[in-house]
Amino acid sequence: MVLGASAGGLEALQRLIKDLPGDLPASVFIVLHMGGTSHLAHILDRAGPLPVVPAESGMTVERGKVYVAVPDRHLMLHDGHIMLRRGPRENRARPAVDPLFRSAAASFGGRVIGVVLSGSLADGTAGLLAIKRCGGLAVVQDPNDALVPNMPRSALRHVEVDHVVAIGDMAALLGKLTRDPAGPTPDIPLAIRVEAAIAAQELGNMKVEDMMGAPSRFTCPECHGALWEIDDGGLLRYRCHVGHAYIADDVLASQHEEVDRLLGTLLRSHHERAALARRMAGHERRHGRARLADQLDTRAAAYEEDAQVVQSLMRNGGFEGEVLTNREQRDSSQHEQET
Repeated sequence: MVLGASAGGLEALQRLIKDLPGDLPASVFIVLHMGGTSHLAHILDRAGPLPVVPAESGMTVERGKVYVAVPDRHLMLHDGHIMLRRGPRENRARPAVDPLFRSAAASFGGRVIGVVLSGSLADGTAGLLAIKRCGGLAVVQDPNDALVPNMPRSALRHVEVDHVVAIGDMAALLGKLTRDPAGPTPDIPLAIRVEAAIAAQELGNMKVEDMMGAPSRFTCPECHGALWEIDDGGLLRYRCHVGHAYIADDVLASQHEEVDRLLGTLLRSHHERAALARRMAGHERRHGRARLADQLDTRAAAYEEDAQVVQSLMRNGGFEGEVLTNREQRDSSQHEQET
């Protein structure tokens, strides 16, 4: 059983782990987007009856145990063992949900249950598609029950989900599903194996990428290399020659954040130029060079006008269909909860 979450996911995971039965006949693997340090395993170990441990590369998978991803490493599965790899980021995250889901699907096929919980943007959607294509089951937290509903909504939009439940009902459902006979495993699609290998750093060159999609006009938000476009059953995705992977919404969000960064740099530059020109004008005026001082004051005023234009763009947004960043989505969701 593989679980993925992002913003708002800690609360959901604590409730789920608390409710899971102590005799669960399955292994559980968890990816939660995190920073440079994480105490998730310790927090979840105290939450319920199942032992929870940080994942280590080479561990043999055991039933009735929960394995948690660690910072800056993708958590992946292969041949009954755990792999931790510092592979290319996916959806700007490492660990990311999709590599775990995809590797589980490639290794265990119809025995996999994929679960998408609260989170922003759409990490987990492509991985859940892979699980379904390999014969597994897809379970999604009810978006109305999620603190941040974007990940569940994306999964529901693109994947033929088997079950949609509130977090309070999920443990009972998963307990039942793990005791039901697993479905058949079809031939694992080559594209799923290839993408799992890229995350595991086993390959990642341009020929492989070309097998999976077509070159696009867009560039990678991280390395600025060319992006290949992949139409994944209606889900538009991108991957670069290094292996960084994104859904289209995430590329758009990255571009929006890059524009904000550039505008911020431009605004600071205009303010600094205006301040320097004013300082130079004062210096010239004190030394009796009034004409030059007036010219510098005029330039300073022009810089200040430019700054106002940039500030207006930043305040009002220069784009229709503006994409919220992860932080903005969390703030918006929190505001909705409070109101």
